[in-house]
Amino acid sequence: MPALRPAADMLTQILDALRDPADGSGGASRMALSTFAIRVGGAALAYVSQIILARLMGAHDYGIFSVAWTWIVVLGVMACSGFSSSSTRFVPEYSETGDMDRLRGFLLASRTIAFLGASLVAGAAIAVVFLLHSRIDSQYTLPMVIVLLALPMFAFGGVLDGIARSYDWPSLAMLPTYIWRPGAILAFLLVFILIGQPATALTAAFAAVAATWAIAIYQQIRLAGRLTTRIPKGPRRLELGTWFAISLPMLMVEGFFQLITSADVIMVSFWRDPDEVAVYFAASKTLALVHFVYFAVRAASAHRFSRFVTTDDREGLAAYVHKATTWTFWPSLATGLAVLIAAPVLLSLFGKDFTAGLPLIAVLLVGILARASVGPVDALLNMSGNQKSCALIYAATFAVNVGLNFALIPHLGLMGAALGTSLAIIFEATCLTVSARRNLGVQTFILPLILNRKGTEA
Repeated sequence: MPALRPAADMLTQILDALRDPADGSGGASRMALSTFAIRVGGAALAYVSQIILARLMGAHDYGIFSVAWTWIVVLGVMACSGFSSSSTRFVPEYSETGDMDRLRGFLLASRTIAFLGASLVAGAAIAVVFLLHSRIDSQYTLPMVIVLLALPMFAFGGVLDGIARSYDWPSLAMLPTYIWRPGAILAFLLVFILIGQPATALTAAFAAVAATWAIAIYQQIRLAGRLTTRIPKGPRRLELGTWFAISLPMLMVEGFFQLITSADVIMVSFWRDPDEVAVYFAASKTLALVHFVYFAVRAASAHRFSRFVTTDDREGLAAYVHKATTWTFWPSLATGLAVLIAAPVLLSLFGKDFTAGLPLIAVLLVGILARASVGPVDALLNMSGNQKSCALIYAATFAVNVGLNFALIPHLGLMGAALGTSLAIIFEATCLTVSARRNLGVQTFILPLILNRKGTEA
């Protein structure tokens, strides 16, 4: 069937890369496939765990916990100070040049800064919650305060993920975040329920804190053991000024990206009750089954982009960008259509009232496919020294997203949030691909890549 040809071509490219050891993208291809497998399993486990959480707590408490945990995800990304992303630039760079002193210094400083920075952010956020408790819905207050205790280790784990990705250790990078932590949250919650605690948002918050700390500590032990075999002992050289100069623009990129991804859930809670927040959160989590493709390729590609830039291999960079976009778009399209067809059944698993999220999935899917159509272009800009341009684009996208949500949610409710978010992502994808074309001379949009390939074949 002609419609299946692009997907078949994509699979052939990946398999060819894996078979050919001379292909510079082979290592990244293997990491991409490993990352895909982990993200598929992680998306499935996370989705099942969300269904169980919704069933155990009911829509009301599930909505409260969803908002509290969304805040942790947003603040956790920001509290990393950009080192979760810059590690995929500095670790490959120092490893390629053999600069072990700076490498040792960066590995120590990045983890320390993330933990201490997140601890300060958590303390400040808890103080803000207490100071503004009269203006915050009381049912959110205590779960929010408790779940903020997970923030230091959430940010710490983010940097560990980046370091592990830099060494092509996808299992150590992805398993803790996408398999172990959601599984541990559910396991701790079930233990708390078995010992007599009620299945509420507060109990789930305690479970999230326990799981986050346990998994991050275990991940640190495993990573430290592997690094010992790769990096000899020696002096550490700190260049905090240089690292912050690169990391902070990346922080803006990661922070605004996460805000764009999560702002709709938070803003829905401003106007709608927790039951409706739960429906919206369930719809967005259902689409995470599609979005994992983009995140998997992005995670597997960032450090590869850095190596192409470091070696000034422009031809190799353009070829790999083409592959990365292909790997992102076609699986996203296929998975998106499958999820859309299965959505009524998937949403019903959360509870009888959650099927109201079906139209939301259709609208949100448009935005996800728009992002997939340009591949991991944000990682490309970050790794090529264009992180400031990327940050400005994400800042503008966030402003567009907030403005559209403020304008649409009061009048259209949940559909307003979905529509505003999708339109903002279309704006984001357009700006990013134009920036890559202007700054690097690289085409990332899937349509011209397809047309150029057909023209070459002809």
